[in-house]
Amino acid sequence: MQKSVRTQEQILQKLGIEKLNPMQEEALNSIKEKENILLLSPTGTGKTLAFLLPLVEALEPVLEEVQAIILVPSRELAIQIEQVLREMGSGLKANAVYGGRAFSKDKHELQHAPAVLIGTPGRLADHLRRGSFTTENIHTLILDEFDKSLEVGFEEEMKEIITALPNLKKRILTSATQNMEIPAFAGLGKPDIINYLSEANPGLKTEIVVSPSRDKLLSLVKLLKTTGSKSGIIFCNFKDSIAEVSDFLQKNAINHGCFSGGMEQKERERSLIKFRNGTYRILLATDLAARGIDVPEIGFIVHYQLPHRKEEFIHRNGRTARMHKEGVAYVLQHEKEILPEYIVPDGVVKTIEDNQIDQHQKKDYRATLFISGGRKDKISKGDIAGLFLKQGKLAKDELGLIELKQDCAFVSVPSSKAANLVSTLNNTRLKKKKVRIKML
Repeated sequence: MQKSVRTQEQILQKLGIEKLNPMQEEALNSIKEKENILLLSPTGTGKTLAFLLPLVEALEPVLEEVQAIILVPSRELAIQIEQVLREMGSGLKANAVYGGRAFSKDKHELQHAPAVLIGTPGRLADHLRRGSFTTENIHTLILDEFDKSLEVGFEEEMKEIITALPNLKKRILTSATQNMEIPAFAGLGKPDIINYLSEANPGLKTEIVVSPSRDKLLSLVKLLKTTGSKSGIIFCNFKDSIAEVSDFLQKNAINHGCFSGGMEQKERERSLIKFRNGTYRILLATDLAARGIDVPEIGFIVHYQLPHRKEEFIHRNGRTARMHKEGVAYVLQHEKEILPEYIVPDGVVKTIEDNQIDQHQKKDYRATLFISGGRKDKISKGDIAGLFLKQGKLAKDELGLIELKQDCAFVSVPSSKAANLVSTLNNTRLKKKKVRIKML
C-alpha cells in the first residue's frame, strides 16, 4: 500500500501554527537547498520544527529503513522531538532511544526500523555496535544542541557514530551558543550559517532581589508570593540545593515540582508533565532544564544560585520572554554577594516587603490523573476527552492538557474534582481496553 506524507500546510494546520517565524522560514529554505547547515538561534524559538519540516519532505515514506539520525544531549530532548514528529502526523515512523530505559524496549521498537531515529550519543553508539539497524540508507544527520552534547562529554560517541555513517548527504547542526568551535569530526566544512543569536530579547527584564540572609530561602518564598498565577522555573546549581529549597517550599505550602539529573527518568518526565499541564506552577531545577526540554511559555525564572558562566545565565533566561512575549529573570543576591560582570540588571533592585505579598494567592489549581492505556491500545486524545466530558461530566473548559504516550496517558483536571473523577471513571473501558485511572 502506498504511504502518503502530509504537506507542510497540513502539518502546520494540525499543529495549530498559522505561519513560521523568520528564523524557521530561512532555515527551511537553507536546509532544502544546502548540504551543510549551522543553525544558531536562542532557546525556545522553534528550531525543532525548523529542521523537522524539511526533513519530513526529504524522507522516502515507502522505505522501511532508518534514513535520518537526530543526535541530542538529553533524554528529555529525544522524547520531545519524537513527540513533535508524532504530533505533526507526518505518516513516518520515528523512535527515540536513550539511556535510562530498558534496552529490550529499544530492540523491540527497532525490529521495524523507523525513518527517523532520535537518540542520545551513548545509546545510539551502543545500538550501532550491536547492529540494531542498517546505516546504508541514512542520508541526513542532525546534531541538535550540539554544544551541549560536547559540554556533557559525548565527543567520542558522536565521533564514532558519524564515522559509521558513510552515505551522509546532509548535516544540520543547531546550537543556542555563539562562537562555538566545531570539531573536524562533525564534517561540517564551510556550512551555510543561519544566525539569530545576535538579536536582543526586548521582552526580557532582569531584576535583582536583595536577600538579607545568605541562604535566600525566605526571600525566595516572599518573591514567589508576589508572582500571582504566573508559572516559573527556579534554577539551582546542585541537586543537593534542590532538596534543601524543596523542603523549605513545602513547609511554606508552595506547590512545586523538581527536575534534576539525580532523579529517576520516570520522575523527571512526570515533573515536566505536571508543570506543562498546570498541576505545578513552579519547577525547581538544575541547568538541565535551561534548554532541551518541552515546557510552556513561562512568566519568570529565578536564579536562586548564580550561574557559573555567562552561557548558563543566557540559557536559563531563554526559558522566559520567548517568541516576542514578556518575562522576568529574577536574580536573588545576598547583600554582600558580588554579581558577575555579565549580569546587568535593568535598573530595578528591590527587597521584597511583607506588604507586597499576595495573602490570598490561590495554591492548588489542577491535578493530574494517570490512565493505564495509550497509543498501542489504539486510544486517541479524542477518546479520552469523550470519557471525561461525557461520563466524567466535566465542562469543556475544565478539561486541561491531555498527554498521550505509547502505553499510558495523563490528564489535567480541576483538583477539586479529581477524587470524584477517579471514583467514577476507574476501571471503565477506552476502546477495547479496561483502564485504571488514578491520581498521579
